[in-house]
Amino acid sequence: MLGNGEIIGKLEISWDEVLNHGDEPFELSLPRVRGVRPSLTLKAAVVHSCDDQDGALFDSIVDCEIARETDAGHAQFAIYMTWRLLFLHLRPAIQHFQLVLDQCPVNHPDRASALTNLAYVRLQGYIRYHFQDIDTPISLFREALALRPQGHPDHALSLYNLIRALNRRYREEPTVAYIHESAQLCCKLLPLYPEGTYLRSIGADSAADYLVNEFDNLPMDASDEDIHLRRVVLEFCPLGHQYHLGALQDLARALRKRFSQCGSVDDLDESIELRREIVSLYPEGHSDRGDCLNNLAFLLGYYRFQHQGKPNDLNESISLLEEALRLRPVGHESRHFSLENLGLGLVANFRTRGDIDDVNRAISLYHDTLTLRPRGHPFRGTTLGNLATALITRYWKLHVDEDLNKAIDLYRKSLRLMRHSHLNDHKTLTCLSWALCSRFIQTRKNEDVEEAIRLCQESLATLPSLHPDRYFSYMRLKDAFLSRYRIQHNPGDLSLAVENFRLASRHPTQGFPQRIIMSHDWTLAAEQHGHGSALEAYSTFFELLDDHLATRSSAISRREAAAAFHDARTLPVDAASCAIRRHDLQKAIELVEQGRGQQWSLASRLRSPLEDLESANLKLAQTFSELSKRLSDAQGSVGSTDNAAADRAATEYRILARQWEAAVAEIRNLQAFSRFLLPPSYADLQAAASQGPVIILIASQYSCGAIIVPTSGEPHHVPLPSVTLTDLNNLKDRFAKAIPQASRMNPKEPRNDLIVLLRAVWDEIMLPVVHVLQHDLKLKYRSRIWLCPTAAFTSIPLHAAHPFRTKADRSKEPCLEDLYICSYTPTLSALIRSRQMMKTRVTQSFVTIGQGQPGGGQGKALLAVDSELELVHELIPVTANLTTISEDAATRAGALEALEQNTWVHLACHGKQDHEQPYDSHFIMRDEPVTLLDIMNEDIPHAEFAFLSACHTAVGDEEMPDEVIHLAAGLHFSGFKSVIGTLWEVEDAVAKHVVEAFYRNMFKDMEDGGVMDCTKAAWALNCATHAVKTKVPLEQRMVFIHIAKSFT
Repeated sequence: MLGNGEIIGKLEISWDEVLNHGDEPFELSLPRVRGVRPSLTLKAAVVHSCDDQDGALFDSIVDCEIARETDAGHAQFAIYMTWRLLFLHLRPAIQHFQLVLDQCPVNHPDRASALTNLAYVRLQGYIRYHFQDIDTPISLFREALALRPQGHPDHALSLYNLIRALNRRYREEPTVAYIHESAQLCCKLLPLYPEGTYLRSIGADSAADYLVNEFDNLPMDASDEDIHLRRVVLEFCPLGHQYHLGALQDLARALRKRFSQCGSVDDLDESIELRREIVSLYPEGHSDRGDCLNNLAFLLGYYRFQHQGKPNDLNESISLLEEALRLRPVGHESRHFSLENLGLGLVANFRTRGDIDDVNRAISLYHDTLTLRPRGHPFRGTTLGNLATALITRYWKLHVDEDLNKAIDLYRKSLRLMRHSHLNDHKTLTCLSWALCSRFIQTRKNEDVEEAIRLCQESLATLPSLHPDRYFSYMRLKDAFLSRYRIQHNPGDLSLAVENFRLASRHPTQGFPQRIIMSHDWTLAAEQHGHGSALEAYSTFFELLDDHLATRSSAISRREAAAAFHDARTLPVDAASCAIRRHDLQKAIELVEQGRGQQWSLASRLRSPLEDLESANLKLAQTFSELSKRLSDAQGSVGSTDNAAADRAATEYRILARQWEAAVAEIRNLQAFSRFLLPPSYADLQAAASQGPVIILIASQYSCGAIIVPTSGEPHHVPLPSVTLTDLNNLKDRFAKAIPQASRMNPKEPRNDLIVLLRAVWDEIMLPVVHVLQHDLKLKYRSRIWLCPTAAFTSIPLHAAHPFRTKADRSKEPCLEDLYICSYTPTLSALIRSRQMMKTRVTQSFVTIGQGQPGGGQGKALLAVDSELELVHELIPVTANLTTISEDAATRAGALEALEQNTWVHLACHGKQDHEQPYDSHFIMRDEPVTLLDIMNEDIPHAEFAFLSACHTAVGDEEMPDEVIHLAAGLHFSGFKSVIGTLWEVEDAVAKHVVEAFYRNMFKDMEDGGVMDCTKAAWALNCATHAVKTKVPLEQRMVFIHIAKSFT
């Protein structure tokens, strides 16, 4: 191709100078054009005749006639472009180029050049209004581009030509398809020609700028294609480009809009990330910074907090809104936006934290906003609706009728204004429905509830099936039907209410927090009215909570997320009680297992034994193992104080979690793995009882009782009709007072208060269980049993239940530990998992870790620690490969390394339970504590046994007792199959007696060279507590408990 007809410069050179280069190519430089110096690379040769017999030269370019016609066409076109004459020189140019094209058939090497020359002159004629036809040059340019694929030296020029033609077409006929195609081509073009190249200088940048400007004016439909092309535009406009900021804003708006339509949290997170970048481009004091802060705050507080429930988002949002308001003092043209948005944040804060000052201030801010949005203002209707929402929110707190009636009046005004302005009013419809339903509950006027139902149905009719806001319409419909049922008792209303509970809870594009709350409310309503959907509601709650917690990347963030649903903490036991009342014991066991210990369950998914999977599909097992490790390593990375960094880490974690979930789905497609990592069925859970029955003690507001899971056959229910949840809470509180009192008494003084309490535990709780074990299961004397307490039962020393009575023959009635060897297990799954991990053994080693002199004022000196370690040394087998970590060596790092490298551990030190943050519960070392979180991060599958001679190592989270979050459970999770822990404070001088008796029994009858057997720990502890009765006070004997592993 010889050019496109534009005059880029003139150069004079003699033929002799040209021919002097011989056969070597040489470069001719032309004058600068737009800051770039163009050049030509030439190769000269003498040609004697166009019809040379060999045709050596023109065989590779064009024949003589094509060359002459092309030159003639360019000559005519150059005159046209230079003098802008009308049609005098354009028509001959077209004729010449058309003749050339006619002589270049499909496979001709110069057809692309011929197409381009003809298309270019026709395009210029169209631009100068000498032609009406733009489709022909576009078609010619398309064909030329097809002949010059990526890699062809003229590929970029063909892209540029087609872009110019499409842009011209769009200018005359603004059809979105043209600008979209042009943008896609521009995305391919710009990387081919960096800044400073000639093609960029002559118009590639201006073509991209044109696209940016036009995209800014395009309607934003937030479709996948729309967002893709807005990403393309952002690529055209890197940091420093004049349109960079506008491109960021457009993409952020489009992503936010798609989130509103489809509910994808990825869109929301990316939009927030873009908004953070925008804020960073406006320094403090910039006049537009307030707008940027408002936009970011709105995404954080109104959208993401509602969708994900992270308190940090709401806190940051309010902080940003306060700053934005300060930047917009009285008289600022945009102050009304800041006032209204801050009001939204404060209402959300009130709903979360309950401070009435927040909603009162929000109402005041809305009144100020209305002053700045007088009648006729386009946003007045929005503010009226927000003020109404604040008033009805306050009504449900203070129950002032004036707030309710005023809210209804404001919603109606808002609705009229929004409909007059043709704005989307579905939210106002559902809010007005809420207010009318609230008034119906108070006045029982049927017209209010009927209108409420009609408004919700109207709202649903305006929304697509997957729109996130359909959730709110379902929610308000549920409110209306349920309210009417409670007053009129029509069973059809209850059925309709339940159906809307179901639709709202399962609406896939609404965030988890809202749906979890809805499913919880569903359980309460179903229980209250005896509806058959109660078990479905409980299952839905557990599934949603499980999915929600799985999105959090650290144990602490998962606990915080679960704690947000404080009112639902009793649901595991309530679900089990519901199933028991419906005579479905297997379902009761499945539900209580699914609902309890979710923190451990989620974490343990990443440490699942894979032997069976490796046998079935080694490659898939390796993929799953690698993803599990990466996901586990990523846990905790979201704890950054940098909000932007935390957002990025959360997004990366979610991407990794999806890959992990995809691998799990692939595994479930394998034969025999369909239930891989799904909540276990009763048949799966019964494996926990393979070495002895497991007794699950249910403490629910609806009923209290026990379920015994036998080694085989159906479970047994043990009702406790004389025990209520209130009784158990009272009993728990009495133990909490009696034990410290007993610890202050003289060792020889009788523990009468404790005896009374332990007798109550025996008579009211454990004796009915023992009757079933003895008479129905025929369980042999001194058999193993496992206790799995729930809720209030977790704070009661069930293993120490004792009648403290004498029989007629003057012999003492046996207590629970006389009859059976007791162990505890946090969940049935934990017991099963510990057995699975015992399949392989490694060389055993024993470490004693002691710290009696903690540094930094972390606790008083423990004077008996060293002597306790010496005692352990004397009692363990000489073949035990013993090491000791104590005094200055007993640091945080030293202790963690010892835990990781040894199979048996005896730890003597201060233990500290953290009531505020259970994951910060810790063992005190010389420098820094070893926290529960540190222990959980260890993965020690070869570990076998740990004796925790420290205080409070088996005491769970008081706020969430069914999560069983304590130090002993952490060691069990990290790999230790058998753990001795403590329920309260241990006197170190007295504990030595239990330690001595325990190890004497543990290694009794062990043959020389034998293997230490951690499965004997429960039996050894039982023997030890019997052996020290005369030396150790009652409260110090019963403080030690055994967790998990059974006999093999």
